[in-house]
Amino acid sequence: MQPLLQQLYKEKLVSGLKEQLELKNIHQVPRLEKIVINCSVGKEADRKQAVEDASKDISLITGQKPIVTISKKAIANFKLRAGEPIGVKVTLRGPRMYDFLMRLVKTAIPRIRDFRGVSARAFDGRGNYTLGITDQSIFPEVELDKIKRSLGFDVTFVTNTDNDDHARELLRTLGMPFRSKTNQENAAAA
Repeated sequence: MQPLLQQLYKEKLVSGLKEQLELKNIHQVPRLEKIVINCSVGKEADRKQAVEDASKDISLITGQKPIVTISKKAIANFKLRAGEPIGVKVTLRGPRMYDFLMRLVKTAIPRIRDFRGVSARAFDGRGNYTLGITDQSIFPEVELDKIKRSLGFDVTFVTNTDNDDHARELLRTLGMPFRSKTNQENAAAA
């Protein structure tokens, strides 16, 4: 069964984006390719246990088992050896990707305290957007009593377009709550 957001995108949002962005062909309409969730616990003292905790929490949040990322170099200042586990990563595609996006936008982001919108300036110049989440407790799947440590992670939205404006419009129509211009100006002044 198709997630509601994926069905909405295919049936209504594609034609609306085509008109709004003044594209000639329906295949030029930007679409979401994948969502990558990356969590690094390299700074923790008990790195092995931290990776296990991160793996458990990320798998609860995404519904998919993460892979463990391993350090490539030894860095003496960080007491890090080559080949040690330093984090976890999950790549979501298809129905799981749309399901995660719907849960992120509708339930998790509104639970952030004093939330005024996400920054619209975190695009990389190639149509990809990265959102930093500072605490995993905003997701309802994670039980607050069982949290051993606070985990921050990055959520990267990879699109098929190279145009940041088209990618921004795609994410906006999918429900991403970007900060308005007046909120950004007020934040810059503060």
